[in-house]
Order: sequence, then C-alpha cells, then structure tokens
Amino acid sequence: MSIYAFAEIENGKAKRVYASTRFPSKQEGNIFFDSDEKINLKYADELPIKIEGFYSVVAFRPSHVLVSRDILGGKPLYYNPFDLTFSSFKSYFDNEPMEVLPGEVIKIDYSGDVIKRKIYHFDDVFKKIDASLEELMEIIEKKLISFKPGYACISFSGGLDSSFLASLYDLQLITVTASKDEKEWVQKAAKMLEKDLEVYEFGEKEIMEILPKVVSAIETTDPLQVSIAIPIYLSLRFAKELGYNTVVFGQGADELFGGYRKYVDMDPITLESELIDDVRNIGRDNLVRDNKVAYSLEMKILTPYLQWDIIRAAISIPVEYKVRRENGEVIRKYVLRRIASKYMPKELVFREKKAVQYSTKTSTILKKIAKREGAKLEEYLKKLAGDKHENSKGFWS
Repeated sequence: MSIYAFAEIENGKAKRVYASTRFPSKQEGNIFFDSDEKINLKYADELPIKIEGFYSVVAFRPSHVLVSRDILGGKPLYYNPFDLTFSSFKSYFDNEPMEVLPGEVIKIDYSGDVIKRKIYHFDDVFKKIDASLEELMEIIEKKLISFKPGYACISFSGGLDSSFLASLYDLQLITVTASKDEKEWVQKAAKMLEKDLEVYEFGEKEIMEILPKVVSAIETTDPLQVSIAIPIYLSLRFAKELGYNTVVFGQGADELFGGYRKYVDMDPITLESELIDDVRNIGRDNLVRDNKVAYSLEMKILTPYLQWDIIRAAISIPVEYKVRRENGEVIRKYVLRRIASKYMPKELVFREKKAVQYSTKTSTILKKIAKREGAKLEEYLKKLAGDKHENSKGFWS
C-alpha cells in the first residue's frame, strides 16, 4: 500500500487519524510520505519547487490535510475529500478517487472542502541552462558519479543505460529474462565490466503465477504497461530474494537523451517538443507503474538519470547531440554514449537498444498465453482483472 490514511471526523475536526505506511514510505508524527528528502512543512505551499526529487506526502495538520506530489508525478497518490481517505493505490477506495496531479499542493479542511489548491508546472522547476555542450556533459557526468545508491543492486540488461551505471557503482548486477540470447549477452557484458551477475530465468509458468499480482499492482490492463511491468516485478522480487530492498534502474535515459526508435524520423523542431513532452510525462507513462510494482513488493526503486540537475542539463542539450546523424548513420543517445565511452568498452557503449518487453521475451509469452485462452491479449488481461474496464488514461474506471 505504501501510504494509506484516513481521518475519523467529529464536529468538523479530526478526532483520530488511522494510517499505515510500508517501505519505502515513512511516517513522522502525522506526516506520511515517500521521499528521500525531509518534508519541511515550513514550505508546504511550495513543496514541488522546494523538493528536488520524487515524492508524495499526506500531512494531517490542525486545521486541514495537506497532500502534494512531485513535479513529474513519479510517486502515485490519490484521495477522496469527502471521507478524507488517501492512498498510493486506487484500489483502496470504495469509489473512484481523485488523483493528486504532478506538481500539485492541496489543502482540504476536515469538512471535506478544498480550501486551497496550487499546481506548479514543469517549466517552473526545469529551466534550461546557458552552458556549452562540454559543460552540460560535465554536469551530467559529475551528478552520476556522485550519486550514492547505498546497499542496492542494479537491474542489468547489458545495454548502454544499465551498463554505464554498472561501470560507475560497485553494486551487484541482476538480470531476469526468458531469452537464452539475452542471458548469454548479459553474462558476456558483465564479464566485460568485471562485475558479478545473478540471472533469474523465467518462463510461462512464472508469468502465469505473477500476472494477477502485476495487473492488480499497476491498476491497468493496458498490454504494453503489463508487458513492461512483468520483468520489473520479477527483477524486484528477485532482488528481494537476494537480500536487497533497493534496486537501481536506468529509467529516464531514453527520454532525456533520445533513445527511442520513434525519435529517428522526427525533424528537429518536432523532436525537441517530443523529448520535452516525454520527460514531462515520464511519471504518468512509466514511473507510476514502476513505483506501484515496487510498493506491492515493499521495495524501492532508484533512478540516477532522473536527478533534477541532470534533467536540467539534458533538456539544455541541442537535439542534434541526442539523435545524431554521422556518415549516413543515426546514433541515438549520442551525447550519453560520449560520456559513457570514458568508462566502459566500446561494444557496450554502442549496443543498440531493445525494449525490455521484447528483449526478455515477455511480450511473446503473454501473447502465447492469451492465444491459448482464445482471446486477444487486451481482452484476456481485462478478464483476468475481473472484467473491469479502463478509461483512455489507462486507470480503473
């Protein structure tokens, strides 16, 4: 659940607060939050611009309840003002809850009325830096090097993003896959980096076992979201079995540095706009899913590429250094490859990206399961979820 709280109201005041938090969320008095930074309510109205990182918070104050969420919306948080219920998951509400929006600060009095609402936007926090390409690259490099993951392991695919992190941090590497080819590659890549690697091989049986848990956790039956969530769930569960409660992922590198295939055919103006939009919406499109999976297992996800200073530097880099055309070739994530080339073998630096749902064969297995059940994958997943339907944003309705 991560965060779940509600208030018992008497005469317009909170008589008693009932709440529960599970790792990685924390409680300090009547403040319930998931954040690596301390929640200082002195700046309650400005939390989205004061906290430089992902967070969600529910704080019961003498006259009101404060709820807020980071500017990118990486940590999910929902509420029902009428019965003063708050949770990281929609399934904890009897009726459809409201979502705390990215960058939003809301104050709700104990009669259920919203007494103040303010929302901050991406541009309020992430402004471009006036610096040369080399200076921007130096900011990114230094921030990645100085990142302290603590006792954790790295979810490793043998691609650029996770290999670069593996070269910077002295951490155990883990891989989950149903692909023999991927297993052979990650073992080779780990040896090239002189790192220890643990591999968990899964198949149809394991996917059938966890599929209801994954669909329940991410609260959507969208086939793409489910196919990505499965290897994330297995990675986190495997890490937990190995004794870790924190896993480092490479999320954000594709959006920040131009890693997706769709970027290749875009003109520079469209590409600039699309890259900014993808970073702005990374919480909605990716991190909410990932954090819900982590919450369901009481695990923590770390994303070194998504440090606020790195985001500011990355959005300041001209797009021609993200999707680069040289000698008739298109090189995605060009600038990140240049930085990484100082730390790792060339074969890893220029490894082509393959989406996790395909590289691990998760998508193939899911389609096979649905076909055996005589249904299209989307129909099968909806049936699995109890015939609940979704709205256009991919959440329960």
